[in-house]
Amino acid sequence: MERRLAAILAADVIGYTRLMGADEAGTLGRLFDLRKNSLEPLIGEHRGRVVKLTGDGLLIEFASIVDAMKCAVAWQDAVEEREKSVADHKRITFRIGVNLGDVLVDEDDIFGDGVNIAARLESLADPGGICLSGDAYRHVKGKVDVAFEDLGEQVLKNVAEPVHVFRVVGGNPIAAEHATAGSGEDLAEKPSIAVLPFVNMSGDPEQEYFSDGIAEDIITELSRFRSLIVIARNSSFTYRGRTAKVQEIGADLGVQYLVEGSLRKAGNRIRISVQTVEAATGKQIWAHRYDRDLKDIFAVQDEVSQSIVATLPGRLEQADAERAARKHTNNMTAYDFVLRGNQHLARMKYDDNVEAQRMYENAIELDASYAHAYARLSAACFDSVFIWSRDDAAKSRALEFARKALALDANDSWSHASLGLALMLHKEDRQAEIYLRKAIELNPNEAHTAAFLAEVTLCWGRPEESLEWSALAMRLNPHCPDWYRGTKAEALYLIGAYERSVQTLMEMTVFDHWDHRTLAAGYGQLGRRDDAGRAWGLFLAEWNLAVERGEDVPSDPVTYALEEDLFRRESDRRHWLEGLRLAGIAN
Repeated sequence: MERRLAAILAADVIGYTRLMGADEAGTLGRLFDLRKNSLEPLIGEHRGRVVKLTGDGLLIEFASIVDAMKCAVAWQDAVEEREKSVADHKRITFRIGVNLGDVLVDEDDIFGDGVNIAARLESLADPGGICLSGDAYRHVKGKVDVAFEDLGEQVLKNVAEPVHVFRVVGGNPIAAEHATAGSGEDLAEKPSIAVLPFVNMSGDPEQEYFSDGIAEDIITELSRFRSLIVIARNSSFTYRGRTAKVQEIGADLGVQYLVEGSLRKAGNRIRISVQTVEAATGKQIWAHRYDRDLKDIFAVQDEVSQSIVATLPGRLEQADAERAARKHTNNMTAYDFVLRGNQHLARMKYDDNVEAQRMYENAIELDASYAHAYARLSAACFDSVFIWSRDDAAKSRALEFARKALALDANDSWSHASLGLALMLHKEDRQAEIYLRKAIELNPNEAHTAAFLAEVTLCWGRPEESLEWSALAMRLNPHCPDWYRGTKAEALYLIGAYERSVQTLMEMTVFDHWDHRTLAAGYGQLGRRDDAGRAWGLFLAEWNLAVERGEDVPSDPVTYALEEDLFRRESDRRHWLEGLRLAGIAN
């Protein structure tokens, strides 16, 4: 038999037997119409050849892997459009697997591992989704307008060696720019960098907040360069006080370059020593020491960030106009209060939140035009409401301070982000999304903003897009807080990927009551009633505590679990209810 390299697309209808049992004539009629009027023209347009046609699936060969991927993406879009008016339980949905591999040709049929892997990849895909092999991914990246999530190596049935698998997560242009940057071959295309916590050389442990603040501000400045991928603070700062080789740190954070530094503060003088090293080799590529007055601190930050980027070959983006337009404070004591407030806010505890608000208020008293202080104060109020209470006064404060921040400085990404968060509290999600998108446009490396966009798009019934934002947030923040994964698990539940939803939650160490709700519904969908009951028991414990504290929560726990505040689409709330019913929790 002839042997050749081929691009293989394997597609399968999900729940075909169930669909046929419920409505045989209707299912066959719509499936025939889909094939003749949508899918076969797409296959022809992308120069594909149908090898096999079964009742519930197709096997298609392409000469070009790019054609195969473009056809797969267009295929899923066409099916979604044609079936959108059909009731959920009757809707035809495909899974698709794409592989580039060696095949054996016998007349018009094809065999071999290339075909087997495509079929196994199809079984890994989510409903309406596409999985592809690492071999296929290497040839299509950057040539198809979608983002990818790296699922790592997977053991596939009847395939001898593990296969590196990627999943398509949609066509979000911002996510697509970042989502695959963790793999070694992509790092060469766009430099990636992490700023490690600066060593406090002042001899005073109380000055730790200041060295952290300087490093965090350098992260912010670097993040404005679209030619860089910059890792979030709470991932890079996990290396405080740890002894590790730069090669290990670079591999863990998925970056090419590391910034290290130390800071000594004495009176009104400051000395900053900073260097950039290549993570793979430990080779120093740039170093400098700054001895300045404290009043020059912002100029030093700008100079450090520009100098670092200038050393990365040909990657400097001109951001001078934006940087000049941002409004810093001239009051160093106010700046000091903001740094202290940031330290408290990052701890995510109630008492620290109260203290953070006090610090930001002190900064504003000293400089009433300090936009960033207002933005941070608004964010602290948001955390207070979102995590601990439903205080209407705090909601109003969050909105008031965010609007003040934006009025003072429309070029600060935090001003836009804080207004987006405040609008979420007031259920103005459409406007919230606009401001959050503007924030990430101003600072494309802000992981929390991407994570909040995942929340907003999920709330509005766009789980596929939510997953794109989650992928971006987790790339920018590899050691992300667990609430990132909670949002991802909810989106996976809503697209029907129940196993992956539960698996994502099992990777967490800190759960909130919504995570227990998601677990209960996911286990219900998987038929694991005992596990669902245990998860629901933990949700009930949190609900009882809220009732005892006198919080404004529904008197029925199921109603609380399906609040309209969380999911605006009625179909999404029905989906959650279905999971709880299958778990034996809801009627």
